Amino acid sequence: MRLSVVIPVLDEEARIVAALDALAPLRAAGHEVIVVDGGSRDRTLEHARTRADRALVAPRGRSVQMNVGACAARGDALLFLHADTRLPVDAADAVARALSGRSRWGRFDVTIDGRTSLLPIVAGAMNLRSRATGIATGDQAIFVARDLFDQVGGYPPIPLMEDIALSTLLRRHGGRPACLPTRVTTSGRRWDERGAWRTVATMWRLRYDYWRGADPRVLAPRYGYATPTRPPTLLVFAKAPVIGRVKTRLAAALGDEGAATLYRELAERTLKTARAARSAGIFDAVELWCDHSGHGHPAMLDWSRRYGVALREQHGDDLGARMQQAMSSVLKGGRAAVLIGTDSPALDVGYLAHAASALQRHDAVVGPAEDGGYVLVGLARELDIFGGVAWSTDAVMVATRAHIAAAQASWAELPMLWDVDRPADVDRYRRTLVRGPEAAASRACAA
Repeated sequence: MRLSVVIPVLDEEARIVAALDALAPLRAAGHEVIVVDGGSRDRTLEHARTRADRALVAPRGRSVQMNVGACAARGDALLFLHADTRLPVDAADAVARALSGRSRWGRFDVTIDGRTSLLPIVAGAMNLRSRATGIATGDQAIFVARDLFDQVGGYPPIPLMEDIALSTLLRRHGGRPACLPTRVTTSGRRWDERGAWRTVATMWRLRYDYWRGADPRVLAPRYGYATPTRPPTLLVFAKAPVIGRVKTRLAAALGDEGAATLYRELAERTLKTARAARSAGIFDAVELWCDHSGHGHPAMLDWSRRYGVALREQHGDDLGARMQQAMSSVLKGGRAAVLIGTDSPALDVGYLAHAASALQRHDAVVGPAEDGGYVLVGLARELDIFGGVAWSTDAVMVATRAHIAAAQASWAELPMLWDVDRPADVDRYRRTLVRGPEAAASRACAA
């Protein structure tokens, strides 16, 4: 069994090196460690890149960050670990034994390391309560079989009580958890800093209010979390897969029917990824924007139904005008917008999460393509960046940078990706389908 350890972090520079160094034996044994940063302003991400198998960026919020990490994971089981929690040396073996029996998920007992003399009692009560209720907390290092995590849809994208919400789902679909007596050690800093009795009382009040049906977004500021921002909307620009009208530059190599089949395949792959990103909490909605001729096409209606996306019609004289109109329809409602096409098979949930995170700090985000265009553009406010661009040329990205700079807007530029436009790109795409574990993980997350 291969274990994927997912660690959500935010401004953990003081702890992340020790946390990841402690996991080095796990990595040496063939398990993987994934760090998902929620927008740290210190060197957390820099340290993580040199000590983890993958270091990703996502919008702030533990549930979203852990979902993004799970999408990137290649393991048979997932273990969610706080940066201030240390696993026992036999953690991987303990998880493997637990999941090879009747249990499909579980957690460890916990010891709280801190100055306050009350902490052993707090830890003991936490362990007993978890055994009695079948509810685990994040401090106890929740682990779960990958198929069960996918079955329940991952962590509900809420800013607080995500561990209780996930435990409830796992218990409903996977039975009671394995409560391992082997102990993890977590930091008692919040009890030491806020006072033990005060912290316990606050947590119990929040749990009671959540049980009564209070919105976690309302409860989060009471726990000291910032008021969560509304996620952006994802816009997918697509055409109806009509033979002879899509991927025409590939028709000479594939034939008109083959080009249309490839287009349909790429579009559905993109829509699966978009659905997974929405389920992870990265976006609040996904909209499928088609040109005028394809608005009532059966394929578009089928995609809208199967992937749960709203169908919209593009308007405008050229691609720039159509993108401006679509993004304005979202931005005018006070939401950020991210727009993608369907041509880049390398665009995954992690890439979309990085874009959404960038819009929490910047006016714009762009994902450049190897051919001089871009695979993604996002705006947090109205900007005129699409006019006067020579579309379908290698000058698109250069012109876009110039427009954003002229608007005196701040922007982030993501890593460069590739898209499928030429016969050589088709061969490259086919090779990605047989890459092995990484491609399999992406398909499982997007399913």
